Amino acid sequence: MLRLVRTGKYSTPALAEAVGVSIPTISRIVAALRELGHEIRSEKTKQGWRYVWLAKAKPNDTGESTVKKNRERD
Repeated sequence: MLRLVRTGKYSTPALAEAVGVSIPTISRIVAALRELGHEIRSEKTKQGWRYVWLAKAKPNDTGESTVKKNRERD
C-alpha cells in the first residue's frame, strides 16, 4: 500500500478499491504507517483529496524526527 501512497494519486476510497479492503481499514493502515514514522499527508486537489508521502522520518539521537526538526527550522 505504501507504494500506492507514494504515487500521490490515491484517496482513501481509491486505495480501498485498489487494495480490496474497506475505507476504515485504509484509515487504520495509514495511521499505522504514520506511527512507524512515514510522513503521509492529505492534500486537497481540484478532483478531491489524495494522500502524499513526504518521507520516512529518521529519529536522531534525541529521539526527535529529523523531518520535524527540518520543518521547524524553515
